[in-house]
Amino acid sequence: MAAVRTATMMTAMTGGPHRPENQNPSPRFCVSKPSWIVRTESNVWKEERRKPYPPCVVCGGSGKVNCHQCRGRGRTNNSDLAMLPKGEWPKWCKTCGGSGLGYCSRCLGNGEYRDLMGFRFMHAEPDRRKSPSQAHPQER
Repeated sequence: MAAVRTATMMTAMTGGPHRPENQNPSPRFCVSKPSWIVRTESNVWKEERRKPYPPCVVCGGSGKVNCHQCRGRGRTNNSDLAMLPKGEWPKWCKTCGGSGLGYCSRCLGNGEYRDLMGFRFMHAEPDRRKSPSQAHPQER
């Protein structure tokens, strides 16, 4: 009742129904909520991702390996079967999100060859035996 009375008072004071201020709306695309507007470009050169040289020995340069939790299937129930039994729904792996892939632990996902971390002594040349006097020269 109060809303009707307010509307009738507004029309009586202004001399008619309320009109929007902008009579000629612009032909732009208007969005009521904040959002991103993405424009696509044509004839853009698409670069192919080259595998690094030398590639990682674990993932072969892709940076991805099979998920260790689901063994690359993407689901955790009956992961040993190719197809689920009839009437059973998949329970997606929470580690890989159902993709069946995970980052390589050796190259950390970039595909480049990396030596084992923390084991540099394996590749070092054998040290020559030094006498204690040669190992720590005395200051004069």
